[in-house]
Amino acid sequence: MKLFFASDIHGCADSTRRTLAKFEQSGADHLILLGDILNHGPRNALPAGYAPIDVAEQLNQYAEQITAVRGNCDSDVDQMLLDFPMMADYNLVLLPNGRRLFLTHGHLYNGDKHPRLRDGDVVVSGHTHLPVAEKKEALFVYNPGSVTIPRGEYQASYGLLEDNMLKVLSFDDEIICQVELV
Repeated sequence: MKLFFASDIHGCADSTRRTLAKFEQSGADHLILLGDILNHGPRNALPAGYAPIDVAEQLNQYAEQITAVRGNCDSDVDQMLLDFPMMADYNLVLLPNGRRLFLTHGHLYNGDKHPRLRDGDVVVSGHTHLPVAEKKEALFVYNPGSVTIPRGEYQASYGLLEDNMLKVLSFDDEIICQVELV
């Protein structure tokens, strides 16, 4: 199974188009959206190409492949535009090998604050707009960064899980960081 991760779209139609093109190219089975899908939020500058209705229409074409969680900028009104559920604060995904992914946006739960998990589970979040792929004590911590508003010295990025390798990649296909789930 191959999973594609994207976070913090913040209503940018251009980033959504680019993300969906990478998703298609990747051959991933599922698109996991880690929140802040349609709204840019009051602390962020309005991104170029801000068009939340367009973003919703683009994403709705992939509704059957999307698993999503709510970000701090997402609301009930946003859910009305989307054909897939995205209002849960977290989701727990069981992989075929028995490992679990704890999916969350990052404003309520994250690599430092999460419910009790089993050794080897993965905390997957967005929110900070900073890419992370590391083992932290008995857990793995993963953040694909932001497809629209990267922070720090990083480029816009997305994530892939394939063959027990979690990667964060730039849209130029450069590996920003990665961790093997062993």
